[in-house]
Amino acid sequence: MNENKEIIINQLIDEPLTIPSVLIKNYAKLGLTEGQLVLLLHLRKYMQEGNSFPTPQDLESRMTISADDCTALLKELLKRGFITIEENHDTDGKLAEIISIKPTYEKLAVFINNEMVGSKKQTKQFEEGQLYRRFEEEFSRPITPMELEMISMWLDEDKHAPQMIEAALREAVVSSKLNFRYIDRILYDWKKNGVRTLSQAKQHGEKIRQHHSSPKQSTTQKTRHPHYNWLQS
Repeated sequence: MNENKEIIINQLIDEPLTIPSVLIKNYAKLGLTEGQLVLLLHLRKYMQEGNSFPTPQDLESRMTISADDCTALLKELLKRGFITIEENHDTDGKLAEIISIKPTYEKLAVFINNEMVGSKKQTKQFEEGQLYRRFEEEFSRPITPMELEMISMWLDEDKHAPQMIEAALREAVVSSKLNFRYIDRILYDWKKNGVRTLSQAKQHGEKIRQHHSSPKQSTTQKTRHPHYNWLQS
């Protein structure tokens, strides 16, 4: 008896649960109640078992609510577009109605996409806000409307990443050429030469410094050129 019990328990534990975790986490944000969620899960289970049109009585047999309550939930889900009733040919070629829960997953996909877009937008706004503050810190004054417009142009039109603009700002500081025209020249040069990351900017800067090094330097005294570590923030 105990051995059979253990076998059953292990089978229940190992049985795959094919419920998307993202649905469990976000059903309330989709506007679903616990009762509606459970009913949707039962619909899915019935479909996996080959019953594509379970009746309210079928659902009642697996839930703690009456057939009338199951009917009310089905009507509400149908009205709100979480399920649809479609026509399909069965295995015998006969036309039959089925309940489709695909609209629920379509709503879930839209929700996930909107969440991702919203998250990226918030990150972008935060990075740009940090960038504006960084400019004001280095210039020791509020940036002017014209300067704001230039930063926006770098971001929106030239598609420079905020961290690359900040790196160009740091290069201008190190080179003692703290002005927007010089920063713009740095960014233009990077874009022209395909420089898109901080490590590429570092390598590009080293090449430029080597190119501008004088070949007539003595072995005892060498001209020092500013060398900035792009990877340091």
